[in-house]
Amino acid sequence: MKHVSDLSRFGLFDAKVPRFTSYPPANWFSEDITADHVRTWQSTAPEDAEISLYVHIPFCRRLCWFCACRTQGTRNDAPLAPYVDRVLAEAARVRAGFGAGVRVRRLHLGGGTPTILSAALLDRLLTGLHAVWGFDHIDAFSVEVDPTDVGPARLAMLARHGLSRASLGIQDFDPQVQAAIGREQSQALTQGVVDDLRGLGIGALNFDLLYGLPFQTAQTLDATLRAALAMTPARIALFGYAHVPWMSKRQSLIPTDALPKPQARLALFDQARRTLLGQGYIQIGIDHFARPDDPLTRAFHGRTLRRSFQGYTDDTAPWLVGLGASAISTYPQGFAQNIPVTGKYAAQVDAGAPAVWRGYGLSSHDRRKADLVEQLMCYHAATLNAEQRADAGIMADIARIAAHFEGAVTWDGARLEIARWAQPLVRLITVQLVTPAQDTQAERTYSAAI
Repeated sequence: MKHVSDLSRFGLFDAKVPRFTSYPPANWFSEDITADHVRTWQSTAPEDAEISLYVHIPFCRRLCWFCACRTQGTRNDAPLAPYVDRVLAEAARVRAGFGAGVRVRRLHLGGGTPTILSAALLDRLLTGLHAVWGFDHIDAFSVEVDPTDVGPARLAMLARHGLSRASLGIQDFDPQVQAAIGREQSQALTQGVVDDLRGLGIGALNFDLLYGLPFQTAQTLDATLRAALAMTPARIALFGYAHVPWMSKRQSLIPTDALPKPQARLALFDQARRTLLGQGYIQIGIDHFARPDDPLTRAFHGRTLRRSFQGYTDDTAPWLVGLGASAISTYPQGFAQNIPVTGKYAAQVDAGAPAVWRGYGLSSHDRRKADLVEQLMCYHAATLNAEQRADAGIMADIARIAAHFEGAVTWDGARLEIARWAQPLVRLITVQLVTPAQDTQAERTYSAAI
């Protein structure tokens, strides 16, 4: 690969940085933000505000070793129905904080494994949410689907409630890789779920793939990618596996000596990127690829692409209400996160109390900086407005970036742009926009390599 030596010179292969999804990162959240703050934020929403709903289902039938998400294993269905009831109870209390005219435009079920819920429980959840919030104006309803824990009845129920997009976790189809990450999922099984979804009229499918996995090679990744492309997904998220066993104990089951080295990881990503571009996909940000007619691509070209705690999105609603254990809500004034432990979440809801655990209030400086981080993560370039140029702290950060990454970025006093060959450095560059006092070494847990 060209420019590998330059990328190495800037520390790409040995630096550790926070894995930004949005600014500020969630590890800045504190318990200083309380339910009282959130109630105030909700009360300021206009009567006709358009909001998005996110419902977190934390349960999984199995705990895949590669996953570092906040999940909880369960071998039976006993905790599922009580959890659904508590989400609905929380939904009713949160709804009361908004004006009567607010409209839900988007709904997303994430996890964990949302499709661990039976068809009856999915019906209970979705019917209950509709009764509380009203879905008459909904534009998009998406669900994360585990092909190994779903069936025709559950898919049909989701379709009955208006499912418009499904995200399927694949990771890798190679049997040796699957065995090493605790995720056995055949190509035939996945194809069957794809066929079932399309048979129900749901054509907008997203696939999640991983690179940097144990025993993964250029040949195995290429085979996985081509098998996935044969199923013609609308989007592919090509995430880099982050090996952080000190944060996710289950990852200690993964053989570290079988993981590709940082330079090999970058080569795997570059190979997959070239394959996807060759098949007509458009690269969106650092790790997403979409068909030219996909809404994400239209948002990219229309400069309305956003990056949130859910990743890249074309959702521009300033109010994202998160329901369920550990769910994060976004308001124009800041962020709020629910209690992550399901038992404590349940006790709080049963007591009739808000489920808010912690959060972060945004200052004007934060908003200006968040905009720059989002621009860089979405477009590898940022154009500063007058307020940003008048912010001495931001201008000092930009000057430091321009000096440290000389040759990799250009800065003309108003626009910072990362050279095409240097785009893998984007995490290293954006971390320079983090307040140094809060960017502790403990937060630098992820490899800077994409």
